[in-house]
Amino acid sequence: MKKRILSVALVLSFSLTFAQGKKIIIKEGWSKKGKVTLLFSQFGFSNWITGGENNVAGNLGLDYDFNYAKKNTTWDTKALASYGLTKTKNGEFAKKTDDRFELNSVVGIKASKNWYYSAFFNFKTQFSKGYIYKKDDNGKEIRIEHTNFLSPAELSLGPGMQWKKSNELKFNIAPATSKLIIVDKNFTLPNNAYFGVEEGKGTKFELGFSAAGFAKFEIVENVTMENILILFSDYLENPQNVDIDYTMNILMKVNSHLSTNFTFQTVYDNNSYRGFQIREVFGAGFNYKF
Repeated sequence: MKKRILSVALVLSFSLTFAQGKKIIIKEGWSKKGKVTLLFSQFGFSNWITGGENNVAGNLGLDYDFNYAKKNTTWDTKALASYGLTKTKNGEFAKKTDDRFELNSVVGIKASKNWYYSAFFNFKTQFSKGYIYKKDDNGKEIRIEHTNFLSPAELSLGPGMQWKKSNELKFNIAPATSKLIIVDKNFTLPNNAYFGVEEGKGTKFELGFSAAGFAKFEIVENVTMENILILFSDYLENPQNVDIDYTMNILMKVNSHLSTNFTFQTVYDNNSYRGFQIREVFGAGFNYKF
């Protein structure tokens, strides 16, 4: 586990070191910006002797920031939403490639230089049902409902300290974080098999240590990298099992509206899966900034 945490931390440390070479000034007042991205891919085959299956996929995403700074006070909020589907010619169902809604907010009061007393709020869930896919006795694909909107959902908040150099380079630690996991109790199974929630219950409370880092910088001209790292350890149950959620977004700009996008996300959470979950998205996209 320590090696896993160290590997992810090294990626973020590299990003922070790389980004500190640029002097940035935090402007007072409101700063708002957002981006809508549409990724699309399609593969078609006809008499292709090496094999292949026709498929089409699309992904729609929203990334919106609104930040406030006034004298010794800062307030940073980021909203993330994305949804994607793929459909193959021979598949029975359209399947999700992405489904996410997340809201992060941190209020800070300056303590000294780049350090702030902070309080953070985080909420995340998904928009639609998620399924486990299997084959029946006749070899036909079937699906079993496994997740839904607000099942699961996570709500976290707590006081702490934030180091902030700019809106694009910051790190927050919260040693007394309250976390509530919400699920549909009809999905819970014996032995805490459903996101750690006991059978017949709809919620689970955790109290622990959390840390969150964000770093965004330009690698070369027209190529930017964004890193998001979230760590959590529950004091009440198996504190040695640290939850990890790391996302890397690379944007390769073609012009003001067209780009190539690559997203890599890895999640480690014993309550949902005993191992690393990995998600990768790569494709050409249309971007609209506002």
